[in-house]
Formats: sequence, structure tokens, C-alpha cells
Amino acid sequence: MRVLGVDPGTFKMGVGVVDAEQGELSLAYSCVLSPPRSKSLAERLHYLHERLVDVVRQCQPAVVAIEEPFVARNVRAAMAVGQAQAVAMVVAAQHALEVATYSPREVKLAVTDYGASSKEQVQEMVKLLLALPEAPSSSDEADALAVAICHVNASRAGELAAANS
Repeated sequence: MRVLGVDPGTFKMGVGVVDAEQGELSLAYSCVLSPPRSKSLAERLHYLHERLVDVVRQCQPAVVAIEEPFVARNVRAAMAVGQAQAVAMVVAAQHALEVATYSPREVKLAVTDYGASSKEQVQEMVKLLLALPEAPSSSDEADALAVAICHVNASRAGELAAANS
């Protein structure tokens, strides 16, 4: 299974593609999409859309896993993240791909076994789980890979539950 993980944001969108074959995880692709800060929100969303379409065409994922916005005190920032999340959903729909969403806590639990892990802990566990020589330098990139890993784990758990029923 090939999973495209997305850590949405309008200034930095983490993108990570993970392959899961016979219980083994491997990195297929990762990057951070960074539209110019000088552009309007609409222009940044268009930029993200176009680049995500390129990634989907290049990597051919089976599913898109997206981290849900975390709403704390900054509602405006959460709204922007939600708009970037919607862009990823639209790209998935354009390519008839399944979409799965996960909360930040679910992602951290799946990758580190602790729902309040730090960015550094997530980066280190992504490195270990994907057998990378070094951790992703960007937390956005690491988070996108973590979302993809979270989906792989959730899919495996679903398959095991179905097999046991």
C-alpha cells in the first residue's frame, strides 16, 4: 500500500509518501510545499493544489491521509489549516483516492505511543520506523510521514479486526 500523508498548512505543507509492503515501511517521497508568503491566500492555496496534483501523479498513492487542524487559541490559523486540508481533499477526490483524516493526538499515538509527543520525538520515531539515516530536518515533513504511518497502522488494525470477526 502506498500512502500520501499531508500535514496541511498555507505557508508550509508537509508531504510524505510511505510504502507498506509485508509489514515493512519505507520512504517513497517527501517534501515541504512552501508557497511564496507574499501571495494572497487564494494564490497560496492554488500553488498547493498544483503541487499536490504533481505529487499524486508522480507517486500514485492508493490513499491520502491528512492531519486534522488543531484548534487551540488561534482560530484564524486553524481556519487557514482547514483550507489547506480542503485542498488536499479536493486533490484526492480529483484522482478518486480514498481520504482518511487523523487528529494530531492519533498521529502521535500511532508513531510514538504518546499522544503529547514533541516535534523532536515524532521526527526521531519517523527516522526509526522508516530506517532513515537521519531524521527529517523539517517537522512539517516528519509530520506528513507520521500521518502516512498512522494510516498504515490504522489499516493494519482494521484488517486484523476484520480477520478475527
